[in-house]
Amino acid sequence: MYAYTDFDRQFVHARAAQYRDQLQRNLAGELSDDHFRPLRLQNGWYVQRHAPMLRVAVPYGALSSRQLRALAGIARDFDRGYGHFTTRQNLQYNWIPLTASADVMDRLAAVDMHGIQTSGNCIRNITSDCFAGVAHDEIVDPRPYAEVLRQWSTLHPEFAFLPRKFKIAISGTVEDRAAIAWHDIGLQLLKNEAGEVGFKVLVGGGMGRTPITGQVIREFLPWQQILVYIEAIVRVYNRYGRRDNLYKARIKILVKAEGQKFFDDVNAEFKQILELDAGGREHLIPQAELDRVAACFVRPAGVQAGVSSDIFAGVADGAYKRWLERNVHRHNVPGYRAVTLSLKRAGIAPGDATDTQMDAAADLADRYSASELRVSHDQNLVLPWVREADLPAVFEAARGLGLATPNIGLLTDMIACPGGDFCALANARSIPVAAAITERFEDLDEIYDIGDIDLHISGCINSCGHHHSGHIGILGVDKDGKEWYQVSLGGSDGSTLSGSSVAGRVIGPSFAADEVADVIESLIDTYRSQRSSSAERFIDTVRRIGLEPFKGPANAVRTLTGTPAAQAN
Repeated sequence: MYAYTDFDRQFVHARAAQYRDQLQRNLAGELSDDHFRPLRLQNGWYVQRHAPMLRVAVPYGALSSRQLRALAGIARDFDRGYGHFTTRQNLQYNWIPLTASADVMDRLAAVDMHGIQTSGNCIRNITSDCFAGVAHDEIVDPRPYAEVLRQWSTLHPEFAFLPRKFKIAISGTVEDRAAIAWHDIGLQLLKNEAGEVGFKVLVGGGMGRTPITGQVIREFLPWQQILVYIEAIVRVYNRYGRRDNLYKARIKILVKAEGQKFFDDVNAEFKQILELDAGGREHLIPQAELDRVAACFVRPAGVQAGVSSDIFAGVADGAYKRWLERNVHRHNVPGYRAVTLSLKRAGIAPGDATDTQMDAAADLADRYSASELRVSHDQNLVLPWVREADLPAVFEAARGLGLATPNIGLLTDMIACPGGDFCALANARSIPVAAAITERFEDLDEIYDIGDIDLHISGCINSCGHHHSGHIGILGVDKDGKEWYQVSLGGSDGSTLSGSSVAGRVIGPSFAADEVADVIESLIDTYRSQRSSSAERFIDTVRRIGLEPFKGPANAVRTLTGTPAAQAN
């Protein structure tokens, strides 16, 4: 993991002290709410439906056990005993009083953490593959580059007040597990024929009201130039992005409207930066700086390559075998595996972890994973450095903590935002819908027969639950002050399972909250009756037969429940 320098620590402590001063002046009436709002937002503090919400940055998903214990302590001492891990590899608290917010900032700074740029119209937390550095299909480790990007973008004075929020994701593997095409900028690390490292650069992706996947603006950019190129992109966006319409302010709208002209302007800006800088010597990433940062991402002490074994040898059918199949992942160091600790089980909102679970997961990391964890895009925790010989012990410990549900990649391993239970922007609740679906499909034999499937739920069009990219997507909408839900099929996040990134299509009128679980069951029943074999995945069946065979059974649910069609439309 990246090790903070003295400068880094001074920086986050100074930022916490600055925030404390701003908060005190606001509470004393010396700093208006309007003036305080952008300052608290760029430190991660929102005012939500019931209480302030804090979003803590977990850069590219990497956490130490010490940091996770600190997050557990904040949940216990300031919140209601839990936190929520998000699709952007952050942690959110929902019940911290604003009067205690400066104390929380100090707690975070003490373990090299903060909420800087987890909100506001700036470059947000850089995200990546949760298996970065350990993935079996890794081309280049993206973590050093993600860290350089994080440092460069943090409080960048030119990009502190962009037209709208700005998100960057980076992947360094054959399979895209970072959903890079769905970001404002998506970066794919690769090597050219000469073995040189560079980036494929995508721009203009995003969800929300207008789901658009990113376009390739550069097929291969030498890694040394990546900061210059991103600066050119964001500078053009900052210059021409719309500020008169909140819903058309994202870079995806500008890229779609301008097309090749946007690309030309970016490349002209890029060229000009290099020329004004006599070849870009002041803007290129120095090899020495990359080496300094990369030195933090070597194998942890004690991790020694061994001999890979057949982890299924002698394992009988049962819970442990299922856990090995679903929660244990191949590794690039022989003799090791990565293990997913599932935060998806009945009675718990997807992505939530209690303070007790966070403390216990930190203990597992200390004992079995070189004191390191990761937050996944799918809202789970990952132990990245587990010896194959320790897998039985990890399973038993995780099972005792409720973190060993063997459902990774299956229907109940769903993505969901907090929705209307907490978020002031939400039109509908996500958590009760997720709970109803989990209860309906609690039988492991059944979800194993259904097989791989991505189900994503958002409580509003802002798409924090990434419903557009779900094989099944659920979107909460408001109709005359009541909660309704649109259902879409065929979305993809760009992974090997899902194929090219694409937005799902709505299958018909909206459904009432108590109909959604029935609708999902009808979709699954249609799939099971239409699949060409038990090996054909849900998304492949949808693509082969289209949406029409699913629409009739799904819409028949409304007839059975007696919902008036006029209400649903």
